[in-house]
Amino acid sequence: MRPDSAAEWFSRRSYEHSQFPDPTELGRRKRDLGLTVSLVLPCHEVAETVGGIVDEIRGVNERTTLVDQIVAVDADSEDGSAEVAAEHGAEVYSESDLMPSYGGAHGKGDAMWRSLAVATGDIVMFADADTRDFKPEFISGTLGPILTVPEVRYVKAAYRRPFRSGENVEPDGGGRVTELSTKPLFNLFYPELTGFVQPLAGEFAADRELLLSIPFLTGYAVETGIMIDVMGKVGLDAMAQVDLGERQNRHQPLRDLSRMSYSVLRAVARRLREDGRLHQIRDASLPDTLFQFSDYRHAVATPDGLELMEYVEELVERPPMAEVQRVG
Repeated sequence: MRPDSAAEWFSRRSYEHSQFPDPTELGRRKRDLGLTVSLVLPCHEVAETVGGIVDEIRGVNERTTLVDQIVAVDADSEDGSAEVAAEHGAEVYSESDLMPSYGGAHGKGDAMWRSLAVATGDIVMFADADTRDFKPEFISGTLGPILTVPEVRYVKAAYRRPFRSGENVEPDGGGRVTELSTKPLFNLFYPELTGFVQPLAGEFAADRELLLSIPFLTGYAVETGIMIDVMGKVGLDAMAQVDLGERQNRHQPLRDLSRMSYSVLRAVARRLREDGRLHQIRDASLPDTLFQFSDYRHAVATPDGLELMEYVEELVERPPMAEVQRVG
């Protein structure tokens, strides 16, 4: 039977950034716990945005030292991303210079993994460096649950992603790989994770010990793999999400989205194979209900908050018409 843990989890482990409005209080809480925080920005051709993001982080720190270390890991960008990040006060590393014994870096996931070699915080937060509307609450909101709820060890950002094309704006048109690949795959194979609004969000925080204990897939598969592995390591109850409102980052061409979707699919397939579940797709001995869930859970961010919706999507297979006509 399909577990109901996602709905129960959604109601208990979904937060609003407004629940953690005071960075000063969070900074005090962090110090009382004796913790430090590193914030990592994987960078690739983000000279236009990374400086402003570092400035926002340092602006929060002017009120209280909420982030002890700002790390930018640059993919040898040609637009001066590394120089901009350094000028604004970040520690900057070339991803190819970190962990060189593992060869050349393979995309964002590899940069995130390699950053753990230099990120010294007890809590490590990651954030996308191409966000144009980065706000202070992105920091306090993401760190809020992990600093105030003892059971929480992993926090994922949730938000609305509009899609802008010229003068036209689709309020929920962004996150196409999330909606068309990740959420359907989670519904089918990892229904416990269907309560997450933005499973591929680049903003998340976790304790260092947890991050060091799990593998990282390279490239665009990293977020999917982390979600599955964190749940397997600490359980769903140690995971949370925070509504950060709305954010806008750059959109990718359709052909790139296809490659990203394939990375997500491969990540899920790899974990299924490692768990001995991949063969179940064609195992006729399994109950019919295992892969024929008629309800589809869809976690979304709305102007009124986070919602977990359910739809009935019946999957019926009709016999070949020739067989029907032959029987009469």
